[in-house]
This record gives sequence, C-alpha cells and structure tokens, in this order.
Amino acid sequence: MKILVTGGAGFIGSAVVRLAVAQGHTVVNLDALTYAACLANVASVAGMANYAFEQADIRDRDALDRILAQHQPDAIMHLAAESHVDRSIDGPGAFIDTNVTGTYTLLEAARAYWERQGCPDSFRFHHVSTDEVYGSLGAAGRFTETTPYDPRSPYSASKAASDHLVRAWGETYNLPILLTNCSNNYGPFHFPEKLVPVVILNALHGKPIPVYGAGENVRDWLYVEDHADALLTVLMRGVRGRSYNVGGGNEARNIDLVKTICGLLDRHRPDAAPHGDLITFVADRPGHDLRYAIDSTRINTELGWSPSVTLEQGLEKTVAWYLGHADWWQPLLERDGVGTRLGVL
Repeated sequence: MKILVTGGAGFIGSAVVRLAVAQGHTVVNLDALTYAACLANVASVAGMANYAFEQADIRDRDALDRILAQHQPDAIMHLAAESHVDRSIDGPGAFIDTNVTGTYTLLEAARAYWERQGCPDSFRFHHVSTDEVYGSLGAAGRFTETTPYDPRSPYSASKAASDHLVRAWGETYNLPILLTNCSNNYGPFHFPEKLVPVVILNALHGKPIPVYGAGENVRDWLYVEDHADALLTVLMRGVRGRSYNVGGGNEARNIDLVKTICGLLDRHRPDAAPHGDLITFVADRPGHDLRYAIDSTRINTELGWSPSVTLEQGLEKTVAWYLGHADWWQPLLERDGVGTRLGVL
C-alpha cells in the first residue's frame, strides 16, 4: 500500500512512518517542518526506496493537489497537528488554523483526488485524534467511542472540530474515513516540551522538575510504537466510517509517573542526591482536566490489537533511549519556547 502520512516528521507521525516502511509499505511523508518537527526522526528510513519526503503545509491546497497527483496514494493518514495544550492557551489561533482549517483543506484535496480516481472503495482517509476531545473524567469510568465530546482547552476544541469535519465528509460526500482517538503517548523522539521528556531532561540537567498542581491528574499512557502499530492495524482492517479508541491501559497520576522516571534515572544515571528531590509543584494549568482513561474494547475485540508493553517497560525503554541520544535532543532545547513555562494566564 502507498500511504501519505501528514505530520510524518513529528513524534507520532514519525513512528508511523518508520513502522510502515519497515512493514514494506510505500510512504510519502508530508510535513511543514514546524518547530516540533525533526527530520532526524525519520533518518533511519530516509534513504529507502519506499520512502519519499515532501515539505508542504496542509493549508496549502495547491501543494496538496500536486503531491496527491504525483504520488497517487492508496490512503492518507492525517497526523499533522498543533498538539501542545500549553501553547494553545497562549496562542489558540495557530491551533484553529492548522487543526481546523488545515484538516478542512486536506479533506477537500483528498475528496477531489478520490473522485478523480473514480471513488475507489479501497481508499481510506484515516484521521488521528486525541482522547482530550471527550473532556474530563471523575474517579470512575472510561471514554468509549460514543462518549459525548466535551473539550476544555483550545487544543482539544480544535481537535474536536477536526473530528467533526472528518465525520461530516464521510457522511455528506461518502469519503471513506476512519478515526482514532488515542491516550497520552510517550517514547523515543518525543519533543522536549511534553511531560515525560521534560522530566528526563530537567533531571539530567539538575533543574527543577515542574509538576502542575498537586500532581493528582491521571492519564492513560500509550507507548508510541504501540500506537503506531494500532494506527496501521486500523488502516488495514478497520471498518470504513468507524472510530476506534486506542489506549495503553496504563493509568497513572502525574506525580507517580514523575517519581517512577526519577527512580529509573537514579538507577541508570545516579547523582549525589535522588532525582526526586528536584520535583517542584507549580501553579496548575488553566482548565486542567482531572482524568483521562480509554476503553479500548472495540479495537481489542474487532481488530485484535492490544498494547505490547506495560508502562514500566515503556518508561524503561524511553529513559534508556534519551540517555543514549543526547545528539538528538540537545539541539532541540534551543527551539522556540522549549524550557519555558507556557500556558500561564
């Protein structure tokens, strides 16, 4: 299969690209190379015959039409998005621009391309989204595919809007769509503004490790390579028009996650004092959702997918990767906003 992956130089997108190429698919990586993108993420496949890169913005309809006509993909996996909640609080316009207008532009380009191809039923437009569109849970319950949307941040609102657009194009224009909503990802190549890499890198540099509020917020953690496997499973075997929740089955409070990472660093890179001494509680994020939890029953039972690693195993892999790849993350620390607290009103 030939797959066009948008956002393929980002964190999750690059994991999809690497796995798809390894599985023998032909991959066209379309990325605008914004601040969070990094071509080093796909350096391992860059020279392969079944890989191509196109620098383009999903808001650029002319570029999309040219790339689709040239490469003629069998499927589009749409992962290009602004994704950092704190940045969305400071500058929501970029999130509306990319996640809403960009998705609309891509949908229209995909629809025109699909119609020119004769509307093949085998074509798929796979939109990759987040569990944050569902809002916040209390102490009990999990998000299912029928949970009502209740986004609480500019980021999650923009992703909810893009989900609705994709469903509408499926219903109105009969575009063959698939949707997935995932829990929090972590793993190699995670841009150093998100929680897990912030903890690792601050600890390595002896800097305070910021924990929002009391650290009681709960997330379901999904190893990024498991997520990539789930996404390709849905693309290949998912039912047209259907949505699938993808979770790691690994709920943890933020404070417990941070302490686990500090314990791993104490073992792998011992310092004079325990790394946990660097934990610093800071003012909470505005509108910080209390708990996310994914019910993955549909993808488990219908498609036979389940995560391959526990949170403990995945964090061990992740810490080891960051310890061995300073050449990857060191240059990224100089990028705009990295290392600065964002999203403070």
